[in-house]
Amino acid sequence: MGMAEIFKVLSDEQRREILTMLREGRMNAGEIAERLNITPAALSYHLKMLKKADVVMEYKQKNHIYYELNTTVFDEMVIWMKQFGGKRDEDEK
Repeated sequence: MGMAEIFKVLSDEQRREILTMLREGRMNAGEIAERLNITPAALSYHLKMLKKADVVMEYKQKNHIYYELNTTVFDEMVIWMKQFGGKRDEDEK
């Protein structure tokens, strides 16, 4: 998925909130839905979008599916964005 699609996925406030929660560590869908106070169907949609953008990974453990951040995508985004930082001219200091 390209940068434009990733930014589109990240433009949604609830998806950003899910990512913020996952910074604390793995969570299952029930925990996420409870904290966000949204329906399982709504959460499923958001998780599907986040997984499609590869910013969230899922792991099955016994009877639960856990979700966690895929930090490599964020690392790649930072590297991509740094190209727009510009270079300072030594004479301007």
